[in-house]
Amino acid sequence: MTLAPAFPLTPAFPLAAPAVSCSTVLASTYQRLTALCESMSVDVLAPGSQAAQGWADGTELAERPEFLDAFLDAEAWRIQERHAHTVRRDVAASRALHDYLWSVCLLMSGPWFLERRVPRIRPRDVRISLTTGAFGIVPGGFACLPDDPAAGLPGARVRAHEEALRAELRAAVADHVRPLLAAIGPQVRRGPRALWGMVGDDLVSGVWYLGRMLDQEEHAVRAAGELLPGPVPPFPGGADFRRLTGREGQSYLTRTRLGCCLYYAIRPAEACGTCPRTCDSERLRRLEGDTPTLAGGSAGVNAGGGAGVSAGG
Repeated sequence: MTLAPAFPLTPAFPLAAPAVSCSTVLASTYQRLTALCESMSVDVLAPGSQAAQGWADGTELAERPEFLDAFLDAEAWRIQERHAHTVRRDVAASRALHDYLWSVCLLMSGPWFLERRVPRIRPRDVRISLTTGAFGIVPGGFACLPDDPAAGLPGARVRAHEEALRAELRAAVADHVRPLLAAIGPQVRRGPRALWGMVGDDLVSGVWYLGRMLDQEEHAVRAAGELLPGPVPPFPGGADFRRLTGREGQSYLTRTRLGCCLYYAIRPAEACGTCPRTCDSERLRRLEGDTPTLAGGSAGVNAGGGAGVSAGG
């Protein structure tokens, strides 16, 4: 099945204007994406800009251990400030990785879902504050379909059909995160399957979240299911959405994560809504707004998109 774009493929700028480029088109898309997604805050930076003092790009984060250590130290400090809880190093690393993956995946999947354009974000195009965790992005080129109005722009790479564009998105995400997974794996203390499961979870959850923000959840779930219909290397599993039935017969979409962000290690009573630890009855209780019980915990809004019933599934 071929899915129509979530919005008409109207270019953000008149394509005949001299100033138009792939980067300006993507910059407009990113601004719209951040306006739609209240859980996402990303500054769009000028092409060629360098990382500011106290910031690192994605390449530096993966290749310079002192930058990665500073990034994880800052995450541990933020958890302490927000939750009055001192966490193990692997928990801080898992939380920091989850936030990075969720943001970067949505920066690639968002333009795909909205406009059928897949950015190729190089690690050096991402900026991240080593103290606050804030994100910046330098927009560049993208892949698109032959009938896209931007297909003739320098830096646009045309893909023949929808499945080719989905393959481009999977490859773009995998290529971007692979160096960081290799660097952070020992800190997270998990193997490749668990790490790639986490990447797939955040890729799927970003599409799901964006669909909910647009009141297009069913459309987003179909799109995510076509993007990851099952194990597609290096991703170890598919989107695997399923339905729960509420007490009045209502139908709710859910899925179970393959990789763990370890939020439960910070708030044990508030495991993510898609965590394997959260049973279906607890998911329904949250979705239907029932009063929390001592055994069940609360809805567990989880910064960065992992709560399941909130930002990112």
